Amino acid sequence: MTSTALRHSIWILRGNPLTGVAAAGVLSLIFIAIFGPWIVPYDPIASNVSQALLPPSAEHLAGTDQLGRDVFSRLIVAARLDLAIAVSAVSLSFVLGAVVGSFCGYAAGRLDRTVGRFVDVMMAFPLFVLAMAMVAALGNRVENIIIATAVINLPFYIRFARAEVNVRRNLGWVEAARSSGESHISVVLRFLLPNILPAMAVQMSLNLGWAILNAAGLSFIGLGVKPPTPEWGIMVAEGARFISTGRWWLVAFPGLALMLAVLCFNLLGDGMRDILDPRMRT
Repeated sequence: MTSTALRHSIWILRGNPLTGVAAAGVLSLIFIAIFGPWIVPYDPIASNVSQALLPPSAEHLAGTDQLGRDVFSRLIVAARLDLAIAVSAVSLSFVLGAVVGSFCGYAAGRLDRTVGRFVDVMMAFPLFVLAMAMVAALGNRVENIIIATAVINLPFYIRFARAEVNVRRNLGWVEAARSSGESHISVVLRFLLPNILPAMAVQMSLNLGWAILNAAGLSFIGLGVKPPTPEWGIMVAEGARFISTGRWWLVAFPGLALMLAVLCFNLLGDGMRDILDPRMRT
């Protein structure tokens, strides 16, 4: 079974090489996030005003900012924080959304309708504005950014799990599990939930890129991570003041890092959808 899945994955990757490129990009981002602080050439928070606003060069690959800090070093170190926020938030919303949505879809009736209306109300709000309100109320600490990002991602997983379980709840193998004496909780956790996890993993990959963008957006407007902590959104916000003076590198490089991270996660999600889709196994 494993060899069949591997052959299918290789076949998909041959037909869509962008998925392989995206996977390599995500792995590179993970490597940078883990080992970045040990491979950067300069201290990312050490200032040197005599070296301020230098353009990209062999000494400073991405130039320096208004305080003389090396932009390349800050970009590399910031990857750990942005990825940690995104992974933590999406994992939290994934677990909670999958469990809550699965039980709602299985139980149906009043519980399903109540949770469904609550999710609809949440999604009626602009989600980024909702995240702004939560961080403003709770305080702009990293843990609060994670909570806010998880909350605004939660409706996607609840609706997805609810719909998938609702389709499967009366299928033969579920009826067989109930007839064999399995409790309703056991049916959901042991049979239904594992069955929908591969499809939900695609949504998780797509949401990771969006969560990185959300965390950077909060930092850009001053509600995210506090300076001088290296973070891509902060770097874009600080560099925006110098665009008119021709210091393009202060915005271009962190903006490029954000774009590439989001693009890689989106492309990886598309590839995972093709790999996990049973209709592609022909």
